[in-house]
Amino acid sequence: MSVQSVTWSPTGAVRVLDQRLLPETAVYRDLEDADAVAEAIRTLQVRGAPLIGIVAAMGLVAELRGARTLPRDAFLERLTTAAERLGTTRPTAINLRWALQRMSDAARTARGDSGAVWERLRAEATAIWEEDRGMCRRIGEAGLALLPDGANVLTHCNAGALATGGIGTALAPVYLAYDAGRRVHVFVDETRPVLQGARLTAWELGQAGVPCTLIADGVAGSLMRAARIDVVLVGADRIAGNGDFANKIGTYGLAVLARHHGVPLYCCAPSSTIDPAIPDGDAIPIEVRSADELRVMAGRPIAPANVTAFNPAFDVTPARYVSGYLTDRGAVQPPFAPGR
Repeated sequence: MSVQSVTWSPTGAVRVLDQRLLPETAVYRDLEDADAVAEAIRTLQVRGAPLIGIVAAMGLVAELRGARTLPRDAFLERLTTAAERLGTTRPTAINLRWALQRMSDAARTARGDSGAVWERLRAEATAIWEEDRGMCRRIGEAGLALLPDGANVLTHCNAGALATGGIGTALAPVYLAYDAGRRVHVFVDETRPVLQGARLTAWELGQAGVPCTLIADGVAGSLMRAARIDVVLVGADRIAGNGDFANKIGTYGLAVLARHHGVPLYCCAPSSTIDPAIPDGDAIPIEVRSADELRVMAGRPIAPANVTAFNPAFDVTPARYVSGYLTDRGAVQPPFAPGR
């Protein structure tokens, strides 16, 4: 994969690919502090549960570059304030809070003055990023057997390199199968309302040379009925202890269709996405975004400006519709308890 979603800039800022501008142009932006990172996450410059966690962790490091001479208590207070600000940006993705908590724990257990704590934080953020690359590959290896030569895959939203620090979650098995020489083809849901499938997944697969076909969201059922889909691979923003999971709005409908047509559906996510403290999907907080994401497209109105609109970013798929869970720990099944 040649797509790089995040890296450190030479000055220590967080350099991200602005995903709002894809597929027309690939522009990298340097985020200098926590406010810039929070805005990037909130406005979908950066999106995808694993990548959000990585960028937030790196954002704390960027924020604290100028605080290395402060007394340790003042440094930690500034860390806490920045982490709280970042933690409010996207309520559904558990990876965000997981990464911020890991950074906070690293700071409070680090020895030495503020400069030493900052160095520890930079190492921890880099480790979160590097570990994600490894986790993505292991997810791909866990799902490789699901994609024989000639497999047709359906995916929803974007759960590839643009959503992670590595080769993705739901797309990881696709990339490994393609690299192994298997003829694999991906049907890409457009993914309304902000078209992460059309703008991002189709672009990303094209960059990698993987054959794909873009479809409107409403076409998926017809393809399943015609036996043109072998497997559905989707990501997750949070997985409850019983296996219910939240993913981009529209995933639940795909799961129902897949079950009706006998098509297996797999949820692909790093183990950090599992939240055993949440007993079931009803307890997962669902982010509701601006109505203008439904009413406006590419700066032009596509609905009356005064029409009431309801725009949840995610829905919950019950565990009973899931054929399996592909994680960095291999293929696993609920219930998910702490430490599993």
